[in-house]
Amino acid sequence: MTAHPKSNAAEPAGVTLWRRVADGLERGIGDGTYAAHSRLPGEIEIADRFGVNRHTVRRAIAALAERGLVRAERGSGTYVEARRIPYPIRTRTRFSEIVGRSGREASGRLIAGAIEAADRDIARRLEVKPGTELVRIDALRQADGVPICVGTSWFSAEQFPGAAKVYAAKRSITKTLAHFGVRDYRRSSTRLVAAIADASDAMWLNLERGGAVLVVDSIDVDQEGRPVVTSRARFAAERVEFTFDS
Repeated sequence: MTAHPKSNAAEPAGVTLWRRVADGLERGIGDGTYAAHSRLPGEIEIADRFGVNRHTVRRAIAALAERGLVRAERGSGTYVEARRIPYPIRTRTRFSEIVGRSGREASGRLIAGAIEAADRDIARRLEVKPGTELVRIDALRQADGVPICVGTSWFSAEQFPGAAKVYAAKRSITKTLAHFGVRDYRRSSTRLVAAIADASDAMWLNLERGGAVLVVDSIDVDQEGRPVVTSRARFAAERVEFTFDS
């Protein structure tokens, strides 16, 4: 590409220049020249390519960062962010299906499994008495190996004995429920709030300290409308885009 003289023009021309640089970098991201999670060239290299000064490059990169296309890591460089996964919330919400439709491979892994007594909130969701014995599953879900969410799910220990071991083998809530005879289920309620990831979730999701998560509390019921599982999933906010069907 032919280099252009570096410009010290006034603001209108400067705006045109940084937008040209931002558009050029965005095209490179879109066509795969700069792959997801790869590092962009340094400021000097970008400045030479577009024939601008480093201040213009910084402004262009800042604009891309504001849009979630790149992220700057101090002392390391600027990295291309993966495109957010469109994640519809509807009566039938299946992580593996949603991720698959985005052209990525879904996977899950058990973090921990335990037996615990239902507190008032979880008991209300599952329509059981407080203190009822539950199976708790903590799991990490990924798309193409990138962590998307950490989820905690609760099941009746009486109805789903050994659910944690089943999930560890099948790595899917849907397949775990099917193992116990629940062939189909639907979402009966969803509650979404924004929060800051705690230290544990930030570690599993590979987020910087203070990273944002979207917390989804949900209840799923069987074909007779009986609650079978309630979950609290913490999604990396920078990696998903929620939509709600009306």
